Amino acid sequence: MSVINETSLVERLAARFGDMLTVKVDRNEVTAEVAPRDLIAVATALRDEAGFRFTIPIDVCGVDYLSYGQTEWDTDTAQGDSFSRGVEGEAMGRFTWADRPRQVEQPRRYAAVFHLLSIELNQRIRVRVFCEDDAFPIVPSVTPVWPGTDWFERETFDLYGIIFDGHPDLRRILTDYGFVGHPFRKDFPLIGNVEVRYDPEQKRVIYEPVSIEPRVLVPRTIRNDADLDQARAESADHWREN
Repeated sequence: MSVINETSLVERLAARFGDMLTVKVDRNEVTAEVAPRDLIAVATALRDEAGFRFTIPIDVCGVDYLSYGQTEWDTDTAQGDSFSRGVEGEAMGRFTWADRPRQVEQPRRYAAVFHLLSIELNQRIRVRVFCEDDAFPIVPSVTPVWPGTDWFERETFDLYGIIFDGHPDLRRILTDYGFVGHPFRKDFPLIGNVEVRYDPEQKRVIYEPVSIEPRVLVPRTIRNDADLDQARAESADHWREN
């Protein structure tokens, strides 16, 4: 058995990068957090060195941690067969990043996350980079390391407004020309900023203020419903019996 197989990915990351990375394991998934200044050096090593060989970028995505850990839905108690849905007013759009509740873990609002795959070693890793400036979120582009991230970074820029420094053609890829704002940011209104319609008399597209009112429609929390717990228990009993 080779040395690579005898040591875990986490151990190899710690031995190779030391303090350059903060490595976490949750649900058997490895996440490595790196500072923007070290991203390109770490990415190059993850791609080229024998213990890693992450040659394939699966995805690049953004994260907005505004209202992280907060919820407007109380799901700790239940009445009858349903959970309470009282709005507590602590979720997205009801406070600014500067005035956010302080029990959250993330010190920064925006992060770019790179999902990588090593076919050679059959392993995956998630690399997260927090933007140092919330007002102007920027991280280095990894297109010099993985050219296939070109459109992934454009999508993240379009939806979250994260700038990828060094990208060869950073422009919107999903939203329309002249679109204002970044629709996946937590403070972007769910109803949008404008309505668009075609005016047959003027023979052009008309932009107008939104005419509907925003409202919270669905809970945003992961919860262990009683019926799901019962289904899991019954399934376990079935497999034990058979």
